[in-house]
Amino acid sequence: MFTKEDLNQIEARGSQQDKVLSQVERFKTGFPWMKIEAPATVEKGVCRLSDEEVQAAQDYYEKANVRGKAKFVPASGAASRMFKDLFSGLDKLEKGEELADKAPASVFAERIQDFAFYSEEVFAGADKKAVLAKTLLEPGLGYGAKPKGVLKFHKYADEVRTAFAEHLVEAQEYMRNEDGSANIVVTVSPEHLELFKTAYEDVRAEYEQKYNVRYNIRFVFQDKATDTIAVDAENAPFRQADGTLLFRPAGHGALIYNLNALDEELVSVKNIDNVCVQSMHETTAVWKKVLMGKALELRDKIHGYLSELDAVCGSFSDALPPFIPSLSNERYEQAYMSEQCQTLCNEIETFLRDELCVSISVTGNCKDRVLALREKLNRPIRVCGVVRNEGEPGGGPFVIAEPDGSTSLQILEGAQINPNDPEAVAALKAATHFNPVDLVCCLLDYKGERFNLLNYVDDNAGLISSKSFQGRELKALELPGLWNGSMSKWNTLFVEVPLETFNPVKTVLDLLRPAHQN
Repeated sequence: MFTKEDLNQIEARGSQQDKVLSQVERFKTGFPWMKIEAPATVEKGVCRLSDEEVQAAQDYYEKANVRGKAKFVPASGAASRMFKDLFSGLDKLEKGEELADKAPASVFAERIQDFAFYSEEVFAGADKKAVLAKTLLEPGLGYGAKPKGVLKFHKYADEVRTAFAEHLVEAQEYMRNEDGSANIVVTVSPEHLELFKTAYEDVRAEYEQKYNVRYNIRFVFQDKATDTIAVDAENAPFRQADGTLLFRPAGHGALIYNLNALDEELVSVKNIDNVCVQSMHETTAVWKKVLMGKALELRDKIHGYLSELDAVCGSFSDALPPFIPSLSNERYEQAYMSEQCQTLCNEIETFLRDELCVSISVTGNCKDRVLALREKLNRPIRVCGVVRNEGEPGGGPFVIAEPDGSTSLQILEGAQINPNDPEAVAALKAATHFNPVDLVCCLLDYKGERFNLLNYVDDNAGLISSKSFQGRELKALELPGLWNGSMSKWNTLFVEVPLETFNPVKTVLDLLRPAHQN
């Protein structure tokens, strides 16, 4: 299938032949549909907190011991999707066609002065076509080819902020370390690095003085080795005009490698476009602290159970997974037969079922029961904020059936749900909440060792999509999404958060919403 030149190309990208061959095979076999037990609701699977619980979670966050914390902001890629409607409008105007008054491009041009990036110097006297061109193209703003993070989102009396700058201001409100610093990790494309560095230096000194903070910024790249091969309609490797193989970025699922490289224990994840004007930051900060408090509370609960299992039911070696008993079989069975051990296992099973929607079925002996419980407990932890579903496109929280017969909480995208399965479609329609990509992760095990996050990815949760390249159709392979299949084998808690904390900018007209206007 591959020539010597192909193998050299694969090796130069940091990948391996077997890995690429498995990707080609995946195009042929496809991905299995997720089996849904039920949508996650406040009745089962989504935690709705009282005012007292909200305060308690914040207090827990403020007092808990943490081995480092960081804000992780996915910000790779250009904002071309954000301006899709404007490109379409400009194309029509260049062809001499008219735009409907309510067409997005028309609305944009009419309200150009309401956008933070408006200036008299650039747009004065511009007609509709010129407004679109000056926004999207060089020598105008060139926003059509720039990343969202460096676009001007919000206008204040004394400054105009990019989305990235808004993240900086927001971070110091809830991610401060004891020494007054704030750790922020931003994933960017190599071609956009200088834009981000410039955007950072434009405000760093001012913000550090104004907010009495010191930023520790890390810009990281998505590893090229995570790119996946493209195939044609016959599932043969897609070749470019020069005969070389075509590899494409594998979606945000590739960022699990970047997350896995972090040293911090507590990591808050939030997309670059999900920001709001500063008058709404207080609500954002409160609920970020709530999510972090609930994550640390869950961490301490799970770590406590694992330590109790060691003390009551026998210790294990550090091999992960599986756990190998360090006691003799005779002493092991004696430990497992103890009433104290059985009582503890009963308590853990109840906790997993009631708090995390994790049910397990163990038919073996006591030893098998302890091993199964330990395997479910000793995993990375994520607490995900979810909002009431108000028709936004995207994924949502569900209780699903795992291949091993257990159940778990997962964030699923519509593309993972079988449209020909009446029960799955009914569950999708009955879903009450939406995933806003507002989550907190705990990345250390109960012994203080780092989890290898790659061991907790569900490789069967990827996606295949149709794309085009240079006018030719192809199939593209996306790795399991960062907050979908890449975290499939994590312990998960869903917490309902206010809709006011979710303010994404998916299209440029979203910047006209109240959350982005002063």
